[in-house]
Amino acid sequence: AVNQSVLIAATGPGEPTANGSMLYFSAITASKERFWVASPYFVPDLDVVAALKHAALRGVDVRILLTDTIDHYLPWLAAFSYFDDLRQAGVRIYRYSGGFMHQKVFLIDAAVAGVGTTNLDNRSFRLNFETMAVMFAPALAQQLRGILEQDFAKSVEVTQLMADQKWQIRLLSPIARLFAPIL
Repeated sequence: AVNQSVLIAATGPGEPTANGSMLYFSAITASKERFWVASPYFVPDLDVVAALKHAALRGVDVRILLTDTIDHYLPWLAAFSYFDDLRQAGVRIYRYSGGFMHQKVFLIDAAVAGVGTTNLDNRSFRLNFETMAVMFAPALAQQLRGILEQDFAKSVEVTQLMADQKWQIRLLSPIARLFAPIL
């Protein structure tokens, strides 16, 4: 048996800091080669957005995998309002088309895997009780990489600008983003 280090990061409204946001911010800024993340919801705070953009601008392969199946319309719609800005910095965004994708995972380089319940949204960062296990285990990170590669193969990369989206998305996405603090 090989000993592996695991960090359990619990978050919730009882915490004095936004631990979920800080966990993602730290994971993104620690990445040197790769930061891949999968989450059904994407309504991050400004610090996480800045970290994603900065990582991509410094050459990290940053990929975000989101579900294309709508189960909650406002968060699905609000996510579109972030895409142009992130893609301009080099972040690649994918929509999983193989059904509803509900995983919450991240991969840092080839050594760290995060698995748990924390979505990439303010609700998970500040309002819900969530838990992530961050495993400092290259073998597990490689397994997660394989899973994510299979999921990316079942996905469509978002390349369309907001200006070229359907009129409903162009009109309603910025309005939905106004509710970001509670989504």
